[in-house]
Amino acid sequence: MGFNGCEYMTGGRFNSWKKGDNFAAGMTGGMAFIYDLKDEFEKRVNPETVVWQRPETKYWISHLKDLKIEHYKETDSMLSKKILSNFENEINNFFQVCPKEMIINWEKPISNNLNLKKVS
Repeated sequence: MGFNGCEYMTGGRFNSWKKGDNFAAGMTGGMAFIYDLKDEFEKRVNPETVVWQRPETKYWISHLKDLKIEHYKETDSMLSKKILSNFENEINNFFQVCPKEMIINWEKPISNNLNLKKVS
């Protein structure tokens, strides 16, 4: 992925292991999972509109695993196979990225420590 990945993302789910500079600039919806073995992601993400963390809730960890399973079934990706074969450890190489404005709108919270309320 080149510069400005997920720049106009307004919904859906995205997962990638390649990232360019200015990732998520203007991202207003959806959820991204970034595989980051080289600890480069935090230097490349645009922090203005998104928050990121290591996946921590059972729901979103399971969701990510399901995405990887689907990707492997569709592509026979050796990297997906490697990730799935050691998922309990590989989960620590992912970042979960969410637009700030969406944090409280997800049906399932993205953090075990989130204590936010919707504003009407």
